[in-house]
Amino acid sequence: MAFGVKIKSFKTKKEYTIEELYEAIKDKEFTAGKPELTKNGMAYIITFPPIDHNNQIWVMQGQMKKPPYSKWSVQKQREAGVGNMVGNMVMDELTNGWNQASSVFGKKSKNTEKLVEITTEELDALGL
Repeated sequence: MAFGVKIKSFKTKKEYTIEELYEAIKDKEFTAGKPELTKNGMAYIITFPPIDHNNQIWVMQGQMKKPPYSKWSVQKQREAGVGNMVGNMVMDELTNGWNQASSVFGKKSKNTEKLVEITTEELDALGL
C-alpha cells in the first residue's frame, strides 16, 4: 500500500468495458454500499458511497490497453467526480495538503482499507 492508497486486484472470466461491469454489478449487494458509475476527469469509474471526502472505494481497469478489460483494481482513493476534483485541489492549496490527512490516518482510513479488501473479495465471488 502506498501512503494513503490501498489497491487490490481481481480478474473477470470475460472481458468487460467499465459500463458493462457496472451493469453486471449495479444490483448486487456490497458491504461498501451501492455501486455507481462516476465520471472522474475524462474517464468513468465505478465508485461506492464515500466514507468522507478523502476516503472512497473505486473500481477501475487494471490494465493499460483499449477496452474491454479482464483485470480490474479496487482502490481506496479520494472522493471521485468532476466537481470533487476542483474542490479537493482548492482545499489542498488552502491547507498546504493537510486536508488529505484523513486519507492516511484515523479510523475512517483503516475502515476504508478493510472495505477495499472486502469489496475485492465480493467482486471476485460473483464469478464474472
